[in-house]
Amino acid sequence: MVSLWWALPAAAAAFLAGRRPGRTRSTALALGALVSLGVVALSVVPGWLPRGSRFVAVVVIATMIPWFAGRFWRQYQELVRAGWERAEQLHREQRLIADQARLRERARIAQDMHDVLGHDLSLIALSAGALKLAPGLEEHHRRAAGEIRTRAAAAVERLGEVIGVLREETEDAPTRPSASSLAHLAAEASVSGLVVELHVDGEADGLPTVVERAAHRVVQEALTNIAKHAPGAKATVHVTHTPTETKVVVENGPPSFTPTVRPMSGGRGLIGLDERVRLAGGSFEYGPRDGGFAAVARIPHAPPPQLPPPTTATASPPGSEPLPEHRQARRRVRRALVATVMLPLLTGALLSGALTGWEMLSASQSVLEPGDYARLRVGQDRSEVEPLLPNRQTPYRPQAPEPRGHGTTCEYYAMTADRFDDRSGDAYRLCFRDNTLVSLDALTS
Repeated sequence: MVSLWWALPAAAAAFLAGRRPGRTRSTALALGALVSLGVVALSVVPGWLPRGSRFVAVVVIATMIPWFAGRFWRQYQELVRAGWERAEQLHREQRLIADQARLRERARIAQDMHDVLGHDLSLIALSAGALKLAPGLEEHHRRAAGEIRTRAAAAVERLGEVIGVLREETEDAPTRPSASSLAHLAAEASVSGLVVELHVDGEADGLPTVVERAAHRVVQEALTNIAKHAPGAKATVHVTHTPTETKVVVENGPPSFTPTVRPMSGGRGLIGLDERVRLAGGSFEYGPRDGGFAAVARIPHAPPPQLPPPTTATASPPGSEPLPEHRQARRRVRRALVATVMLPLLTGALLSGALTGWEMLSASQSVLEPGDYARLRVGQDRSEVEPLLPNRQTPYRPQAPEPRGHGTTCEYYAMTADRFDDRSGDAYRLCFRDNTLVSLDALTS
């Protein structure tokens, strides 16, 4: 019944059954039926009791462990598949976030250009109006100046309409750099409680408007992120102007304390800065540095003929949570791992304990007392011997040749039921021929 030759195919079948989807109820019923069958067999045939440990090994090692290993493998594959699906979804979400941030930043740039071009066109209209009223101007020149003024005013109005279409309805008006620009921005941050050091190297006179506004946006967004994500940290703003480019470095050290509630952020501000700097022909880098964070922008004064391609965002948005399917798959894998380790151990321990208890009970009912053994004599009839014998025989029989002869049967009885006794495993052998005791032997294992 418990030959080990079929343990390998049984283990393979159990592993394949564990890999199949479905409930565990049928498997539990089958395992319960197998254990019940083994208990009944040991009860009906006490001679199989020494093989009980092999039966427990087959149930635990060749059945339960392979089945739970197959179940764990299947649920681990489900977790991997859920992880890849989650990664693909995050990648799609991040691309959408990046596209939205770039569009929003382009709308801000369009508004900035509206301010600059609108101001210049208004000056042109004002100059044309003054020219129209100049004394001594010929009539055709006066009409030309009037047409210039009218067209400039119409251009300002059409420019406002176009920019209004580009701007989002829910978007606030973009912040424009003030007269003092970066110095004023650092002062406002200091008033709000942020420690800011501003260092400006080089001359900023004659900077292109695109460069000036891009540098202002980099500093503004970086200081906002520091105040939001690193409260109490010291911020350092270093702006370097050279004849060919402007370099902006905004960095901060570690925060003085960790906020209890981390602010939600999708990284839209940094993506928008990258888009603005890219459209200016520059490069933008950001990341952890020396326990803090740093943002570095390089903006050329003369944009290159071809703009660099947009940066592909690969990081998941901060604060994003796993999908319910992913969380459920992880819980199933954890439960399967615990079940794979614990249930076979518990089952083996319970079966081993039950087997040990059954062996002790069987042993206690198969002990032939030494005094009773001493009263036995060769030649006695079975009817005289049976009152001295225990209820059952011991299943443990030392290896020794039995007497031969027609009608000869031998019975074995334990010397002690104590598993820690030196005589444990030893037995008395009584052999009968035609219901007559013909042999008495004390056998040691």
